[in-house]
Parts: sequence; structure tokens; C-alpha cells
Amino acid sequence: MRKRWVIPDIHGCYKTYQALIEQQINPSKHDEIYFLGDYIDRGPGSKEIIDHIMKLQKEEYNIRLLMGNHEDYLLRAYEEEMNRKRILGFKTKNYIKKEWEQLGGRKTMESFGIKSLKDIPKKYIKWIKKLEYYIELDDAVLVHAGLNFNSDNPFKDKRAMLWLRDYQVKPEMINNRLVIHGHVPVSLEFIYSSLNNSSYGFIDLDNGSYMDRREGFGNLVALELNSMELKVQQNLDY
Repeated sequence: MRKRWVIPDIHGCYKTYQALIEQQINPSKHDEIYFLGDYIDRGPGSKEIIDHIMKLQKEEYNIRLLMGNHEDYLLRAYEEEMNRKRILGFKTKNYIKKEWEQLGGRKTMESFGIKSLKDIPKKYIKWIKKLEYYIELDDAVLVHAGLNFNSDNPFKDKRAMLWLRDYQVKPEMINNRLVIHGHVPVSLEFIYSSLNNSSYGFIDLDNGSYMDRREGFGNLVALELNSMELKVQQNLDY
């Protein structure tokens, strides 16, 4: 039977990601793999993660990819950097880039071996721009952060899909499907609790893969949707 794997926020933890994919999941080309975004920042291997996913795409694995708020941050910082102007001989400051760097972007720059965002190869920018905002399955809606159920159409609020941190699921607005997301780190105990309690209406899979010093956190997980089996990979990057 074709398996359906959902993988949340990797955050530059390439060794951890590689172990999860190659040792725990070991997907076939018939399986479906859904990534929930935030491939980059914080950890040391952002470029390696994207390169590996690109390789899987080239080898025609069945992959769909969501955009996370960290990819959105990188794109906005990149566009700002490309459009900076000179005033009285001085270039305007890129405040978005400064914010992004403080949220882990410096590690991404180091991963690419660049000092200026302008030097990031265009193929990576194009790859990020093609990322999806949400994925509808028969039994679930996959999104990076969440859906704005206060909107008449929760599928129109793209900012909420990337940045929302607190929301109340209204199942009738999404044909009584489950919302599966990442973005907000929660404990492993909470993840297991949400797997066993359908009344939540959502499953948050982000265990804070980079948070290796906080008890109950610091793992990268993968959820198999058919069996609701959870694979847990302890951080190997720190």
C-alpha cells in the first residue's frame, strides 16, 4: 500500500533529516512525501537539505512541498536586497534581512557560503517561489502554520498559512478534514496526545528539531497518514 508521509519544519538540520529519510522512512517512489515548509535557518545544513530534496525531485519521487514562514522571510529579504537604492551615496538598509538573520538566516548564508544575499544561486530562489501554500487531501488539509477560519474562505489568507500561531478549527469549513501543520514547536507528548484525540481538529507536528537542549523537544518527526504511525528522529546536528 502506498504510504503518505508528512514531514514538518527541518530548520537546517540536515544530518537529522537524512537519518529520518534514509534510515526510518526509506520511501519508495510510489510513496507520497509531503513537506510542511521551513527547510532552512537555525541549523547548519540548509543548502544540503534543499539539494537533497531537489535530488529526490529529479529522481521522480512523489513529493509536494509547502512554503514556510522562513522561506517567505528569505524571499522578502532577497527582493529587498535586489532593489536597494542609493541615497546621497549610501545604500538604504535592508531591515528585513537583519530580522531574518536574527531568526536563523545567518546559518543559511553560511550554508551557502555567501556574505551577500545577492549571491545565492537563482535556482534556489526559483525553487522557493514554486512552493505551495496548502495541500488538500481527502482526509486532511496540510499547511505550514494554520488556516484563518474567521475568513469566509480560509484558503485565501496566504499570510495566515505562513504565520498564524493560534486559531480555532471550524471543521465544517473544510469538509470535516483534519488540519496538519507545523510552525509552532510543541512537545512530543502533545503530538502523541493530538494523534489520539480527534476532537482537537488539528495535529501540530513541529517538535522543534533544533531545540536539542529543551526536554521533550529536539526531534524531527514524520507522520504516516494511513496508519497514523509517527517516526521520531533525535537531532544529530548538535
